[in-house]
Amino acid sequence: MGLYIILMGVQGAGKGVQAGFISETYTIPHVSTGDLFRAMKTREDDLAQRVQAIMAAGKLVDDDTTNEVVADRLAQEDAQNGVILDGYPRNQQQAAFLEKYLAEKGEQVNAVLLLNLDLYTAFKRAFGRVTAPNGDSYNYYYKRDNVDFSVEKDPSGDYPPRMIAKLNGETLKRRGDDADAMAVVKRIDTYLELTQPLLEYYGEKGIVHEVDAAQDIAVVSEAIQQVIDGVR
Repeated sequence: MGLYIILMGVQGAGKGVQAGFISETYTIPHVSTGDLFRAMKTREDDLAQRVQAIMAAGKLVDDDTTNEVVADRLAQEDAQNGVILDGYPRNQQQAAFLEKYLAEKGEQVNAVLLLNLDLYTAFKRAFGRVTAPNGDSYNYYYKRDNVDFSVEKDPSGDYPPRMIAKLNGETLKRRGDDADAMAVVKRIDTYLELTQPLLEYYGEKGIVHEVDAAQDIAVVSEAIQQVIDGVR
């Protein structure tokens, strides 16, 4: 039997970090639909061309196509012992497809890990984060270390002030959608809208496990490991 984990959590809950921990600990790949769609840009097969056309038109990838993309990934050799699903399923139709697909392989979703984080903390974790060239992450609110944070006003006054973060004189990167407070709030709203029906769907199956994501990373990882070891 494989290990199939669905990872859910609002932005800033640490899904990326914990997905890395799960992947390394249990030797299963982290499957993100965002990564899968981006990878389609480098492929030339029929499925990739359909996805490319949808994205080029500025449309959302429909459920049937998304299911095909995920099934294509789950059929690959490195995914035969299980996967961590991130960003999928996004609705009950996709969840039903996944359940049927896995059942045909004699498999099932073992656990839905919900990384719980209050929405105010989630906002600050996203809005305040910056990244160094080596991949290290810092945050205006939580992890300042030796980073020099400052606020720069727009000389014309036409735009809101922007946060500048420098480490050893080098300006750190900030995602554009993190710098836009309204975009951060919209992502939170979208998460809430999509998540609740899925929690009800999987809650009825008794496989939702909540983890307090406000704790230290190592503590969250330990809690996740306890859940996974308990359902294997």
